[in-house]
Amino acid sequence: MRKLSLLFTKDGLQWQISKSRKVLEEKIFLKDEETPENLVDEKLSEVLASEQFSEISVISAINHFSMVEEGFDQHDLGYDLISYNADVKRDSEELMLSVNKKFGVQFYYSFPKDFYHKIKQLEIPTNFNFSGEKFLNALTVKNRKEIHVNLYHQQAEFFAIENKRVILYNNLDAASEVDFLYFIMFTLSKIDFGISETHFYIYGETTENETFISEMQKFVPNLKIVFDNLYKKSFILV
Repeated sequence: MRKLSLLFTKDGLQWQISKSRKVLEEKIFLKDEETPENLVDEKLSEVLASEQFSEISVISAINHFSMVEEGFDQHDLGYDLISYNADVKRDSEELMLSVNKKFGVQFYYSFPKDFYHKIKQLEIPTNFNFSGEKFLNALTVKNRKEIHVNLYHQQAEFFAIENKRVILYNNLDAASEVDFLYFIMFTLSKIDFGISETHFYIYGETTENETFISEMQKFVPNLKIVFDNLYKKSFILV
């Protein structure tokens, strides 16, 4: 049987169909001025109806989230916490929780209810997760100051980590790659991460964000591109 992996971003949907860890098909759909407003909904319905999958993995990179320490159990405050970062519509967004025991943090995030119920009604074994938790769980860190950046199409998420402890996480939507760069550099100044002492690691859609990387290389002496999301090779750090 074949597995379906779904990645939701602010204005897009990417999917992979795999069997025995071999990727058979991969597609990406991004909304723009020429595409239908309900593009993501249409494409989700299309792939869910295409065949009977054995399991589904859902990753949300939509930037409706909040990060707190592991063990925080006032779940009724989840929407309120997210609302500090984004305009949450409680009647149309499902509140979700994702825990990262490796670094002792957890994420409250909201996911569109229409998509959630459309997937759940299939009654197929399904795992939902937040992109920040999956990204964080894949990281190998050292006892120093590090910035790990995962790039998407018109979106980026990053962690600031010091001595194996998460200092900050953010998830950004921006049409300009340079906007990513200046926001990250501004953030460094606020958390006292000096450019020369901080090690940068870049993941994800690096070929789609060449301007971001080339501009960053002008400022950052310690930068490593860990890998690019090549077609049928990588899917949010599988």
